[in-house]
Amino acid sequence: MNFALSFKPPSAGRSGPGGGGGATMENLEKQLICPVCLEMFSKPVVILPCQHNLCRKCANDIFQSANPLWHSRGSSGIAASGGRFRCPSCRHEAVLDRHGVYGLQRNLLVENIIDIYRQQETSRLVNMKPEQQQQQQQLMCEEHEEEKINIYCLSCQTPTCSMCKVFGQHKDCDVAPLSSVYMRQKTDLSDGIAILVASNDHIQAVISQMEEMCRTVEENGQRQREQLESHFHGLVAILEERKQELVGLISKQQDNKLKHVRSLIRRHGDHLEAAVTLVESAIQSMEELHMPLFIQSAKVILEKMAVTAGASDMERPELSYQSMSHFVIDTDDLADMLRNMDFCSGVGDDGEKDPEEVGGESELDFGSRY
Repeated sequence: MNFALSFKPPSAGRSGPGGGGGATMENLEKQLICPVCLEMFSKPVVILPCQHNLCRKCANDIFQSANPLWHSRGSSGIAASGGRFRCPSCRHEAVLDRHGVYGLQRNLLVENIIDIYRQQETSRLVNMKPEQQQQQQQLMCEEHEEEKINIYCLSCQTPTCSMCKVFGQHKDCDVAPLSSVYMRQKTDLSDGIAILVASNDHIQAVISQMEEMCRTVEENGQRQREQLESHFHGLVAILEERKQELVGLISKQQDNKLKHVRSLIRRHGDHLEAAVTLVESAIQSMEELHMPLFIQSAKVILEKMAVTAGASDMERPELSYQSMSHFVIDTDDLADMLRNMDFCSGVGDDGEKDPEEVGGESELDFGSRY
């Protein structure tokens, strides 16, 4: 390399009372660079909800690329609606109203700072000596200190001066005017930036679509979970209702059997009480000493005994009467069916075939297989 890649202003330009001011202005300039065009903000400057700033033109370009269906301000047709805008600095996403970026607030403070900065830079350049301005604007050859860098060596791919071409190490090389190479490479770089920005916009649009897809998947999953819970609650309600019906049948027959057996118990109890009374009467009659009286009372007692003996063979329930084993329900098949319950394949709620159901089960529509 035979040139210095930095300007050569006199040392006095950065020393003394004004030395710190130049560094301060340089630092200030870095804060006034738009993150999209990488140039100083061009008015109007808009401030985003995340407090970052952009040229309104750059913000509008980003907004238009992310919302291609949004109508620009002043266009005829359907009234414009809002759209999404993602900050290129912090990636924060904001939803703009129907005015788009034209509805964002202007950052008048930044615009005023830009005006002051440009006034200071203009004043500084005006106050510079002509030699300083020349050195500020031109790169000088290190080997030929009086020669400006004004040509480009195509063979070595480096800028150089005319003396290096005539007498120096580039005399056998192919060269071209520095300005033409500068313009060509600047054009190529500008085209590359445009292509890269367009690619970034496309990637950002794809990311936005996939983020929207994630939100849709979450919403669909939540809706299907709610439907699944509703189906199972319905099944539980059906089982509970049927259980109450079957329990009612068991309770009804149990009550009928208990009522019948208890009525028999009362009848047998009454018969037993009458027989006990008759036995007591017979024992008292056995103590009668007068034969005529004994014969009369014994005859009556014997007649009653005959009647009581005949009534002792009363109705009684069979041994299997207490069994309730006929109330049996077979739930094995139903339990297997419930265990094998799965999502049914076919179409979803929107009538379209499930895209994930390709030789497999649908994950969107629920139904029990009976």
